[in-house]
Amino acid sequence: MLKAKVIVKLKDTILDPQGKTIHHALETLGYKGIEKLRSGKFFEIYLNTDDKEKAKELVDEICKKILTNPVTEEYYFTIE
Repeated sequence: MLKAKVIVKLKDTILDPQGKTIHHALETLGYKGIEKLRSGKFFEIYLNTDDKEKAKELVDEICKKILTNPVTEEYYFTIE
């Protein structure tokens, strides 16, 4: 069995109101020195295969078709 760890985030050119809100809340709570904060999503996908190449192809397809909006988001993943 293999595990994919997928991180999805907004492209740098897209405004991140959730990240901005969290950043402001942290400053309000006294956390100083945080230059910038951007939010994202994290997924773990457990795959019933030992073939890393097939797993990479499958996870890439899942990311493109379901987990991301390619207009506003980007992703990367690792296979373990």
